Amino acid sequence: MQISHTSTCEVNENNTAEKMGSGDMPVFATPAMIALMENAAMLAAMEIVPKGKTTVGGFISASHLKPSKIGETVSATATLVKSEGKKLTFEIEAVDSKNALIGKSEHIRFIVDREKFLSSIQ
Repeated sequence: MQISHTSTCEVNENNTAEKMGSGDMPVFATPAMIALMENAAMLAAMEIVPKGKTTVGGFISASHLKPSKIGETVSATATLVKSEGKKLTFEIEAVDSKNALIGKSEHIRFIVDREKFLSSIQ
């Protein structure tokens, strides 16, 4: 069984490099792309995470390969490629509406107990 999920967003004034402070141009920000990638992996993981547990991001290595303008639709598809106990490794690709590759990443998430995790920061 392949575990994957696709998350989609539209590039708008709020997720540009200019608005997010990661650059000075009105194009899809790298931090916004990474957040979309993490969202796709988090939602894919929900298919296998037991009740009362969740996942947290632990590592991401990403390349932002192509700019996307305001109004463009961007999708990130996360696919689980390795599961080792509580460690889940995803490969993620982001594409624009023309299916052109705009980004790639490797992302590691860890399965944690939701209540224990939250109580550890109190």
